[in-house]
Amino acid sequence: MDALQIVAEPRRRQILAMVWDNELPVTEIASRFDISLAAISQHLSILKQAEMVTMRKDGNRHLYSANHGALETFKPILESMWGSMLGDLAKTIEAEQGEESG
Repeated sequence: MDALQIVAEPRRRQILAMVWDNELPVTEIASRFDISLAAISQHLSILKQAEMVTMRKDGNRHLYSANHGALETFKPILESMWGSMLGDLAKTIEAEQGEESG
């Protein structure tokens, strides 16, 4: 699958935005969508095969993060597709993290 086809799928773009600056477990990623964990796992698998995300195991958790090195060539394309969404999403995530730690 072509890299642009991969990021053309809205949920994959959302996943990439979520893990851009944060390493997140698959369950937390899935909790933000209205589709099954299996469907999110399939999206993550596609992103991982394309080397757009990395996954590491921590016990029984699978933690995902953006592979910035591989995505650097796509940065202008991704930024144009995301526009201000990244900033809005970052604010939302920071607010949620603040609520969890507060």
